[in-house]
Amino acid sequence: MAALTAINKYRLVALGVIVFAVALDQFSKSALIEVLADNGFRPLELTSFFRLVMVWNTGVSFGMFGSDGPNAHWALIALPGLVVIVLVVWMLRSRQLLEILGLAFVIAGAVGNLIDRVVRGAVADFFDFHVAGWHFWAFNVADCAISVGVMILLYDAFFSDTPDKEASGKQG
Repeated sequence: MAALTAINKYRLVALGVIVFAVALDQFSKSALIEVLADNGFRPLELTSFFRLVMVWNTGVSFGMFGSDGPNAHWALIALPGLVVIVLVVWMLRSRQLLEILGLAFVIAGAVGNLIDRVVRGAVADFFDFHVAGWHFWAFNVADCAISVGVMILLYDAFFSDTPDKEASGKQG
């Protein structure tokens, strides 16, 4: 019974991560849209390698498969929505802290970007890092959450030794 209590605590922490990350993502998007609108949506240079830009991503990761058609728009809502459901089920079935935490970050990022697609019609991206004329893709807080979650899941998969992995022969 103590293990079940610990797992419920993990899930409660995961719920907190999801709520906090989605709230931070949505707050940052609202605030940055307003800041950039006040500047005529011109990029704001903050350092020699970082600026705030306004990019509306109508595609998937890094703007791939972008389309303005209504079928594509609804597909880009339905598919991530389905992925979120699968990830939530996976998280609820998991009994490993790192896996639950990693999934919580990925879910939070997916939900944050999904809210954008439903409410704004596209995902708002702002953060633009650049070096010597090369620009990384613009991204947002939700994308950061997804990246953190994937890193946690990769660490858990390759380096974490848990009883479940030892029993199944998947040691890190």
